[in-house]
Amino acid sequence: MARHFNIADLFELVADRVPDREALVCGSQRATYRKLDERANRMAHYLRSRGIGPGDHVGLYLYNCNEYIEGMLACFKLRAVPININYRYVEEELSYIFNNAELVACIHHRAFAPHIAEVHASAGRLTTLVYVDDGSAADTDTIGSVDYETALAGQNAQRDFAERADDDLFILYTGGTTGLPKGVMWPHKNVFHAAMGGGGYFHPDGVITEPEQIADRIGDFVIVGIALAPLMHGACWWYACIQLLAGNTLVLNPSHHLDGAEVWDIVEREHINSITIVGDAMAVPLLDALDDNPGRWNLGSVFVVGSGGAVFSTSKQEAFRKHLPNVMLRNSFGSSESGAMGADSGGKAGQGLGNVPRDPFMSVIAQAENGSHYEVSPGEKGIFARSGHIPVGYYNDPVKTAETFVTVEGKTWLLTGDEARLEEDDTITVFGRGSNCINSGGEKIFPEEVEQALKNHPAVFDCLVVATPDERLGSKVTAVVATRNNLPLDLAALQNEARKHIAGYKVPRELHIVTEVPRAPSGKPAYPKALEIALSGSHRIS
Repeated sequence: MARHFNIADLFELVADRVPDREALVCGSQRATYRKLDERANRMAHYLRSRGIGPGDHVGLYLYNCNEYIEGMLACFKLRAVPININYRYVEEELSYIFNNAELVACIHHRAFAPHIAEVHASAGRLTTLVYVDDGSAADTDTIGSVDYETALAGQNAQRDFAERADDDLFILYTGGTTGLPKGVMWPHKNVFHAAMGGGGYFHPDGVITEPEQIADRIGDFVIVGIALAPLMHGACWWYACIQLLAGNTLVLNPSHHLDGAEVWDIVEREHINSITIVGDAMAVPLLDALDDNPGRWNLGSVFVVGSGGAVFSTSKQEAFRKHLPNVMLRNSFGSSESGAMGADSGGKAGQGLGNVPRDPFMSVIAQAENGSHYEVSPGEKGIFARSGHIPVGYYNDPVKTAETFVTVEGKTWLLTGDEARLEEDDTITVFGRGSNCINSGGEKIFPEEVEQALKNHPAVFDCLVVATPDERLGSKVTAVVATRNNLPLDLAALQNEARKHIAGYKVPRELHIVTEVPRAPSGKPAYPKALEIALSGSHRIS
């Protein structure tokens, strides 16, 4: 049977080459490549026995655990599509993603059973539920969920799956233009090359040109790496695949929050070589732990700290250099839609978020007055864009697909949404999101969604939500509110109402009360003026 640029095919080639090498560690859970492959085969057979097959969508509603990776691989083996579900979502958000993604099955931690019960009736296609026991007492009988280990018992550990394809889908759900999740549809071959390095991250020969070459890229030195974001985030999910497809060891953070001291304990215990973070939101607690505990840990195994998905400030990079002077730091660019877009070269220090080289598949695209798009000339600004190995669109969202994927002289480009400038030296300086999207600690938060949630409070007459600076998170959600008939309102009351409708990380951290929310005569929001009000601090409420 032919092998393809399919993640399941590539993983099986690696597992056959290094079956006894340690593949995965999460707390007390450990698995070799052989064990990981066999357990994924068993779960694939269970899912197939439930009628799940090519093109079907299976939710992964889990904290970090080995079962997350097993479930992912099981889906890929069947040519099914795993769907990442943000475990912070509340009922409205969960209902949307279960229906928008058209889930037929979901693998979840037991603790999430009550949340699934809230949306189960409205998720019309959902027929199969499997729970991973977590010591909670949540009732799984009401939703008919089966214990994960029970599902595996008696299933075949061998491979007997049909031939797969380069264009099987890997769908990554991320925030949408209205704040609702949107599914980025990646063909396996494209995501492997755009987001996972094409098998060339750890080998001097670079990317592979035939699937079978993946086994030849496996090195004798095993790189042990940890990604500190949850697997539900693309940054960690993709890093997990990079590690596993290189025959390396992937370590996951088993905690449900980020504790700097706990992370350094793991790094020392597992002899971690590579640490991947999401900007300052993760850098701050790590650095605080080092400051508070001088000399506590032996971190000599670490040789690289990389960041992507949020601002990794110069001050935090310098702090890492102080504590780990021999460690290489990488500040990378990328998104759920673009994959990896390179790392800051440092050549334009102090300008924008960073600077990357231009190449035939990376450029800056602008829109002409007649609506057509074009590549800019040196000195001009536009939108950071990628071509070549890119997604094919957004699941169930043709309008957003048409806005994001444009054609220039017969070539399709993905518009990332980040403003950028093409420099005279043929490099690209990236400035960040041109929209009102708030990036708080790597989480995408859209003002419109938060505003709708806040307006459920009876005292809120009108409001706008903006991003204001935060030392740890980069930006925090800040609400500018006009109250109804001068009714009393404080931050705690506003937060309590918001949490009924949106995830906790989207809830405002600051409140500013004004007599009138700034808007244009047309009624459109005047976000720049709202930001001025917030930054002035003159209307801030404790």
